[in-house]
Amino acid sequence: MNRLLTIAVPILLALAFTRPVAKAWDIDNISKPPSRAHIDTAWHDDILPGYEARHVDQGIQFDGPCQSTIIRKKQQPNSRRGVLYIHGFNDYFFQSEMGERIADSGYRFYAVDLRRYGRSKMPWQYPFNIRDLRKYYADIDSGLAQMRRDGIEDITLFGHSTGGLTVISYGIDRGAEPGVDRIAADSPFLAWNFNSFYRHILIPSVRNLSVIFKNAKIKQSHCDGYAYSLLKSHYGEWTYDTDWKMIYSPPVTFSWAGAIQSSQNRVKKHGDRLGVPLLVMHSSRKVEGCGYTEEFRYGDAVLDPHMIEDVARRIQKKSHNPVWVCTIDSGIHNLILSLRPHREAAYDTLFRFMRTMR
Repeated sequence: MNRLLTIAVPILLALAFTRPVAKAWDIDNISKPPSRAHIDTAWHDDILPGYEARHVDQGIQFDGPCQSTIIRKKQQPNSRRGVLYIHGFNDYFFQSEMGERIADSGYRFYAVDLRRYGRSKMPWQYPFNIRDLRKYYADIDSGLAQMRRDGIEDITLFGHSTGGLTVISYGIDRGAEPGVDRIAADSPFLAWNFNSFYRHILIPSVRNLSVIFKNAKIKQSHCDGYAYSLLKSHYGEWTYDTDWKMIYSPPVTFSWAGAIQSSQNRVKKHGDRLGVPLLVMHSSRKVEGCGYTEEFRYGDAVLDPHMIEDVARRIQKKSHNPVWVCTIDSGIHNLILSLRPHREAAYDTLFRFMRTMR
């Protein structure tokens, strides 16, 4: 009991001082899941012009029936090489420009909306919730299987932020036979953007407690600077559904935090198991603060790029395959959404990696 109190007290103190969000989902008010659900797996026109999508039945999970979604461009180049994109946290695939750029460069383009995100979220699911990032592997496998059925033989698996952590973890856990030819990551979530107390004491404690308090919630800060730097309606260049990619993130569960921590630990420990070449891209600078300033357009306001590089270098030292660690000057957290000169640098790096690591 004393040990449990020692773990719980700093967590409760931290939660008490976390700033509340203005509008958040409430996990207690999610609708009751049905015992079964009809999931239409036929291809249909996507919400993005020029794309089509289909759902994949991922069976019954801890919160009921579950699905992921595969999205692909309708007009594809005649190529046996392709890219599968995996989005990050509080996100979904909306970057049609990225699909166009990849297709124009001779690669067929696909993306996945992971379970409980975007196109895949069901009414009874708490958004973005996960208890083990390895559950996402089935969503990735479904996308890869579709690409192979479509005649694609050479595949680059490309992920952003939490998706970047997931694809790197996927490559490490699958070892010598990951089922893809190379992996690329855009600002992968390899380390928490917190001080030492949070990283070494608080988050590991949350991970331990998540075994018991799976749906306990951690409030997120009331920060809009990053979202405002992206949205065309504010200071950015992009349009997306703010019900799916929210301006203010909902609280995350202890289970989610524990799943991230566990995956980060595996990646740091087992870099020697990586079975394919890896590219890790990150910004050149970190941005502090919550409210929008011009600095949000020229740096990473979500993660610390120096921490990303540190972990990537550890993987590089252990890996038997090439690992590129590349800095994109003045890129934002999602490098592909940076201002044009900086996102061009990210594209150039990605395409050079794919052409070189054949």
